[in-house]
Amino acid sequence: MNAKILIRTALLAALVGPLPALAQDALPEQKVDEALRAKLPKEILDAGELVSVNSGSFPPYEIVGDDRTLTGASADLSDALGQLLGLRIRHETVSGLAAVLSGIKAGRYQMASGPIGDFPEREQANDFVDFVQEFVVFAVQSGNPTGIKSLDDTCGQKIAVMAAGSAERVIKAQAEACEKAGKPALEVQSYPDQPTAILAVRSKRADAFFSSQAPLTYFIQQSKGQLELAGTGQANGFHNLYQGTVVPKGSVLGEVMLAGYKTLFDNGTYAAVMKKWGLEGNMLNAPGLNLAGTPAQ
Repeated sequence: MNAKILIRTALLAALVGPLPALAQDALPEQKVDEALRAKLPKEILDAGELVSVNSGSFPPYEIVGDDRTLTGASADLSDALGQLLGLRIRHETVSGLAAVLSGIKAGRYQMASGPIGDFPEREQANDFVDFVQEFVVFAVQSGNPTGIKSLDDTCGQKIAVMAAGSAERVIKAQAEACEKAGKPALEVQSYPDQPTAILAVRSKRADAFFSSQAPLTYFIQQSKGQLELAGTGQANGFHNLYQGTVVPKGSVLGEVMLAGYKTLFDNGTYAAVMKKWGLEGNMLNAPGLNLAGTPAQ
């Protein structure tokens, strides 16, 4: 973990306290699926591990501790997948989503547990094994002093987003719409990770943080009443937003991970993990490959 990430983690802990893991509920132990393991490339079997990359804390899915360990829903699920495949999952942290996606494309990492937003344009270079559905909303200061109720209310405001994320694309398009309509300018503040962006709202450098509802809910729970959600129940520029684990395009890992997730869905592990981390509202009935590019049924 580089120095910038360690500094951001320390700043977040100072402002909102540490990011605690929830109670360590017992999760089912997985037996190695030898047939599934046999589908893995020889180089992965020889290494005995899969390298999963993340962009820093994305709670409650991924929480990077001061000791560089990873906890959270995605950590639990990836550990279970590792048990199924008889492999160690080694987690690496980089700065920013762009570094995650480029690192996978370049072959430096085999996967990103994420979940990361699945969009047709991203599917051109990556495969997504989707396991959650997400909603994009705003984290604002308590009382919602600037009155954000939906994306339409963001003209004239300072909005924080994660750099290179899907919310950044949507909010930049909204900024252009504000300008064309002759409305007050929307200032987009792009940050490398969730903790840094939430700090901007807490310190009042930004009016709101526009991001996935699940991690924002987690941050709000840790804010001691200083933050709240806004814009819930609205499309906010998104439709049927799926998120999942990213693997290289066309890799056999896509097939393997999809089969692994199906096992975790079927044997109750997925539901147990999602319940443990308060994510029941984001569950899918079944995992899927590249659902953003799949026509609606």
